[in-house]
Amino acid sequence: MRRSTVLFASTIGLAVLYLAAAATLGTTPDPDDRASTVAGWFRDHGGNVRTWMWLLTLALPLLAVVAAFIRGHLPAPHGDIFFFGAVALAAETAIQGWLWAGMAWHANQLAPATARTLLDVASYWGPVVTSASIAMLAPIAILGWQRRAGLTRWLGILAAIALIEQIVETITIFGSRGFFAPGGPMNLYVGAPLFLIVFVALGVTVARAIPD
Repeated sequence: MRRSTVLFASTIGLAVLYLAAAATLGTTPDPDDRASTVAGWFRDHGGNVRTWMWLLTLALPLLAVVAAFIRGHLPAPHGDIFFFGAVALAAETAIQGWLWAGMAWHANQLAPATARTLLDVASYWGPVVTSASIAMLAPIAILGWQRRAGLTRWLGILAAIALIEQIVETITIFGSRGFFAPGGPMNLYVGAPLFLIVFVALGVTVARAIPD
């Protein structure tokens, strides 16, 4: 199978699994919810959480494939920085998944205070993962703007927009409620979709540029 086909299929497969996982998880507890509400949510949605974790588990090897191909295509140090960000993204996502799936395992025995505390810890995936996405987006924005490594100017501009958003999104570390809360709407409904769009566009662009 041609390298371009492998990269293209892995990129699309990764996006499909991520979107399926998000759809399976559905509406998650609000950052402002009471501890009893959080515990009740995990009791009612334990199966959804474990299916979400399974889909992410299938997605992470595809992330490795895409990151490896892109690292090999980009010049140093851009490719190395991008790959570092991808590894950090995978590690931080796995840790978040452990916490969520762990709470869903014996949800009937989950104490409200424990649920609230563990969800607060897991919610910081959103603010902290911006460091990984910044490391991935910055090289693409630079190379795309310079039209190097087969990347287009429009991809560089798109990556730059996402990069600026991710830098601003770091302020959710200090958030407590509402739009700017850790793991809240800014992380989930603004940053994540924008990053996914850039990531898919990057994978498709590099798939068209790499020699077979």
